[in-house]
Amino acid sequence: MKKLFAALIFAAMPAFALGAGGNYPLDKVDIDLTDKAAMQDGLRTFANYCMGCHAAKFQRYERVADDLGVPHELMLDNVVFNDAKIGDHMKIGMRPDDAKAWFGATPPDLTLVARVRGTDWLYTYLRTFYEDPSRPLGANNKVFPNVGMPNVLAGLQGRQYIGCKQVQVVEDGKKQFDPLTGTPITHEACDQLTVEPKTGELSEEQFDEKIKNLVTFLAYSANPVKLESQRIGTYVLLYLAFFFVFAYLLKREYWKDVH
Repeated sequence: MKKLFAALIFAAMPAFALGAGGNYPLDKVDIDLTDKAAMQDGLRTFANYCMGCHAAKFQRYERVADDLGVPHELMLDNVVFNDAKIGDHMKIGMRPDDAKAWFGATPPDLTLVARVRGTDWLYTYLRTFYEDPSRPLGANNKVFPNVGMPNVLAGLQGRQYIGCKQVQVVEDGKKQFDPLTGTPITHEACDQLTVEPKTGELSEEQFDEKIKNLVTFLAYSANPVKLESQRIGTYVLLYLAFFFVFAYLLKREYWKDVH
C-alpha cells in the first residue's frame, strides 16, 4: 500500500511542478528530436553554462555521445571537465551543502526536467530572466518569480530589464490593424522585458535559437528512447491491424454455420 501511495505521489509531481512559478504566458517551441545538430549545440550549451551547478546524473556520457553522434574523444575533450570516464554518469563536483549555502537551495538535477516542467515552460523560463537589484543574485524571472538561480546566460542574451515599449494591440487572440492604413495598432506598455542592444554576444533571434537547442537536448535527456518507442509502436499497430484482418476472417468462417 505504501509503495502504491508513493507511486501515485511521484506520478502527480509533474502536475504540481508545472503549476509552480506563477501564471506567466508560455511561448510555444517546436522541438525536433531528430535534429542531432540542434541537440549537439544544446549539449554544448548545457556543458558550458548549466553543469557548473546542475547534474544530469541519470544520463551517461557514453550514451549521450552515441545517441547524438559525437565521437567519444570529442565528448571527453569538450564536455567532460573533470576526471570522469566516458561510461560515467553526468554528475558534478559541487557538494549539495555548498550549493544550499550559496543559493538557498540545492540546484535540481536536470535529467528529467523537460518531462516534469514541459518544453514550453523551459523555453520561456530561460528567456525571461531580467536584472533585479533587489534580489541576492541580481536577477529575477518572469516565469518563476524570486527564483534563486542567477542569470548564467546573460552574457549571451545581453542585459534584459523591465521597461516600457510599444506593443501591438491584441483582442480575442487576434492582432489589430488600422483599417485605413493597414499598419499595426500599438500602445505603450510597461512591465515589458527589454534587452539593451549590443550587450550580449548573440542577437535576439540567435539567442532564441540557442535556447531552443538547449531545450531540445533536455527533451532528449528526459526520454532518450522516445523516437525508438514511437518507431516500435508504429510496427506494433501495423501488426495488430494486419492480424485483425485474419482474425476477423477466421471468426467469420467459424460462425457462418451458426446463424
